Amino acid sequence: MSDAVLTGTPRRREALQWFALGAAPLAWAVELVLGFGVTQAACNAAGHRWTIRTDAWEIGLMAAAASVVLVAEAAAIVLLRALREVGDSDPPPTGRQHFFATAAVVGNVLFLVIILLSGVGAVYLPYCQQS
Repeated sequence: MSDAVLTGTPRRREALQWFALGAAPLAWAVELVLGFGVTQAACNAAGHRWTIRTDAWEIGLMAAAASVVLVAEAAAIVLLRALREVGDSDPPPTGRQHFFATAAVVGNVLFLVIILLSGVGAVYLPYCQQS
């Protein structure tokens, strides 16, 4: 399937641009907040009765967030390929879309690393310890 078919109308390119740019930070924030909540619930006295499987939750959250980031990265790459003849300084909206797609390609890689490191750290580092 060609990039032109995937990016289609200007409105679709706009939606693809914002998804590519914003999905990774949002996925990381959701993983961070929910992971913190799961850990707090497991460390709470009531959490011992609930037998919360913190590792399973953390791995699930990490996998879900990483999947969202990979889809956002694919969207950024598709958009960047569709706008390969456009430069960052070209008039809007295509110049802006090219710039944001380039930023998303780099940013999504960084957020993927952050998500993987925080997920692995949450699983392998001990929790419920006083500092």
